[in-house]
Amino acid sequence: MSRPALVSIKWLADKIKAPPKDFRILDASWHLPNTGRNALKEYHEGHIPGALFFDIDGCADKTKSTAHMLPPAKDFEEYVGNLGINNNTHVIVYDNNAKFGVFSAQRVWWTFRVFGHETVSILEGGLPLWIQSGNPVTTAETPTPTKESFKSNFNENLVISIQQVETNIKEKKFQLVDARPNGRFEGVSPEPRADIKPGHILNSVNLPFTKVVDEATRHILPEEELKKLFNDAGVDLNKPITASCGSGISACTIALAAYICGKKDVAVYDGSWMRFVIASDCEDVFRHGTGLLLVNF
Repeated sequence: MSRPALVSIKWLADKIKAPPKDFRILDASWHLPNTGRNALKEYHEGHIPGALFFDIDGCADKTKSTAHMLPPAKDFEEYVGNLGINNNTHVIVYDNNAKFGVFSAQRVWWTFRVFGHETVSILEGGLPLWIQSGNPVTTAETPTPTKESFKSNFNENLVISIQQVETNIKEKKFQLVDARPNGRFEGVSPEPRADIKPGHILNSVNLPFTKVVDEATRHILPEEELKKLFNDAGVDLNKPITASCGSGISACTIALAAYICGKKDVAVYDGSWMRFVIASDCEDVFRHGTGLLLVNF
């Protein structure tokens, strides 16, 4: 059973007055490594009543050198089952970012969908708008829920591997949309991880995730404005799309924006630019315009 991708502050404020049985709120906050912020610490300092913390780096494939890549299905089942989530649970995810109304919650929204759970929504505006709207937060520890059984149904169409990206550079079977800010895409601004070279993948196009969210209202742009964004970036919503970014977080914002436009099959290149740099031959690079492109595999 699918649910709307976005729910409002008022909707959740009303819902938690008498939450239904199969209902779970998750704080999915995550911060770039160069911010010095600790999402779990901030969760304990104040969160929406009843919310549990979803650790994006903890619920991940620990065998990969790239951060927070999708975990094996059995690990995801175990992780969300311990959060009291089963296949009937309506999951509400939010994050805590001062500037953007959605910054990391969309990664968890996408992850649930990858594992076959469409009953998941994002709280639009996140914790800052929740507080700004006069709603309470708590430092009280949410009681450990009863463990539930969750059975995944992996949707391989929503995930793209580095091998598929490499092949696509020549075959161009899908449009690769990079969600990073333009300076990072062009290779003139540093990556937030000091050991990752700047640049972008050959034949990708840039649609910064920052354009998807109205900074003043903290809301995702209306559908028609999102369609214009895609069109202005040269992205055809009628053709296959894969989203990329620095590590696979903000790429999910592109998937979310397309979903709102009615395109629900946008895949995400898991690991994104970080995985591309780590896995590719970084010694063989060339400059294209102002961006560094890794092209030798």
